[in-house]
Amino acid sequence: MILPIYTYGHSVLRKVAQDIPTDFQDLDKLIHDMYDTLDAASGVGLAAPQIGKSIRVVVIDLDVLKDDLPEYAGYRHAFINSHIIEVDKSSDKVTMEEGCLSIPGLNENVERYSRIHVKYLDEALQPHDEWVEGFLARVMQHEFDHLEGVMYVDRISPLRKQLVKNKLRNISQGKFKCSYRTKIAHK
Repeated sequence: MILPIYTYGHSVLRKVAQDIPTDFQDLDKLIHDMYDTLDAASGVGLAAPQIGKSIRVVVIDLDVLKDDLPEYAGYRHAFINSHIIEVDKSSDKVTMEEGCLSIPGLNENVERYSRIHVKYLDEALQPHDEWVEGFLARVMQHEFDHLEGVMYVDRISPLRKQLVKNKLRNISQGKFKCSYRTKIAHK
C-alpha cells in the first residue's frame, strides 16, 4: 500500500524515533508498504517518521541508481533499530546535493563524512555491526538523521537556511507540487 509522505512542518519529523521490539506487529507489511511508497515517490530512501511513525525503520533502494553507480545494482535493504555509532572523523567530508521526499522541490548542498559505523537489524532481524562508506554512507546518514528528528536542511549553512526559509514555510503550508501522495502539517 502506498502511504502518504509527511512533509516539512510535521512534528513527527522532529521527534527521536524509538527502537521497536523484534515481535513488532506487522513489521513485514510495514516494510513492504514503505518500499511501495518509496517506489511511487521515486526516492532512494524512506524513514518511518516520513510516513508518520516515530519508530526506527528505514528502507533504502539504490538499485534505481545502477546506471550511474553499478556497484549498487540490486541494493534494496531495510534497516531496523538502526543507529550511527560513530563517524570516522579521519575520513573525507564530502559535499553533495541532497533532496528529501518530505521537502519536495528543494535541494541543497550538504557536507557529510564518507565513512560511518552503524548497527542495525536486517529484515530477517539479524544483527549487523559494520563500517559503511561512500554513497551508501551518505544515504544512511540522511535517513538515519530522520530517526533523530534531524532533516538535511538542519545541516546547511545559516545563510542558505535563511535563503530557503520562505520555501520551507510554503512546504509546511502545503504550497508545493509533487507527483506523490503527501500529508501536509496544517491540514
